[in-house]
Amino acid sequence: MSTYAWIGLGNMGGPMTANLVAAGHQVRGYDLDEGACAAAAEGGVQISGSIAGAMEHADAVFTMLPKGAHVHSVYEGEAGIWANATKDMLLLDSSTVDIETSRYIHAGSAQRGLHFVDAPVSGGISGAAAGTLAFMLGGEPELMDRASGFIAPMSGKTIVAGGPGMGIAAKICNNMMLFIDLMASAEGSQLAEALGLDPEVFWQIASVSSGRSWAQQTWYPVPGIIDTAAANNNFEATFRTDLARKDVGLALDAGESTGVRLPAATLAREHFDELIEQGLGDKDCSLIVKNLLPDGAVRGWSPEPANANQPAAG
Repeated sequence: MSTYAWIGLGNMGGPMTANLVAAGHQVRGYDLDEGACAAAAEGGVQISGSIAGAMEHADAVFTMLPKGAHVHSVYEGEAGIWANATKDMLLLDSSTVDIETSRYIHAGSAQRGLHFVDAPVSGGISGAAAGTLAFMLGGEPELMDRASGFIAPMSGKTIVAGGPGMGIAAKICNNMMLFIDLMASAEGSQLAEALGLDPEVFWQIASVSSGRSWAQQTWYPVPGIIDTAAANNNFEATFRTDLARKDVGLALDAGESTGVRLPAATLAREHFDELIEQGLGDKDCSLIVKNLLPDGAVRGWSPEPANANQPAAG
């Protein structure tokens, strides 16, 4: 049995830690969100009131946080991970962050004689719950076997991407491809329906043809076709639009720094920006389908009236 410290118990961290507990490991978690802590506690996680408390006697310290700035904040300072880590611990970050943040944490850990692996994941909330996530590892070769052992109860596949920062590099490229594929599913689904094709029949055709993709199989933005689609639930988020926008932005930043043109990713960013400007950043990213029709009236989407939270006149 291993002892894990887990910083960040949100939509991904919560189910991931539950799988560790189910595998017989001890997990101590920390999160600023009381609701996330309560949900994780129901899964058997011991909630700590501080990062230092969560890290006490830990073998592995995982972070799963929304943005690079959050990773910086939990690593730095007297109450942070670096100040409370020992050389026996393995530090792993499974957040989706920018390349610069990952390199910074690698360098800062090495300067302190600590061991760090960037270990982002693919598979979403459903994969986190099922313990089938794909992990992409970046770090020194001698750390990979140890990291894979700590990851095993949460993963369906673990791949060593390369040296420091290569795990997050792979994740940024993969997520960029995902959101480009999502645009294809959104446009194809709406054009097929406008041409009079039965939505389920067209989905079946795409599923055995060259239009097939993970997004088409999992996030198809039409209600009543696949169980995992947010379109079945008024586009409540399985992957928030604002987080999708963040991930595409990371890819575009990387493209700018390397001189690689990314026109399709630029279009995906525009789709997400349009939803965010409408106040829909907390909705599922597959709601980009709304951008394709002149009146935005796509099946599965029922916006609240603009005055829903206002008292009636008179």
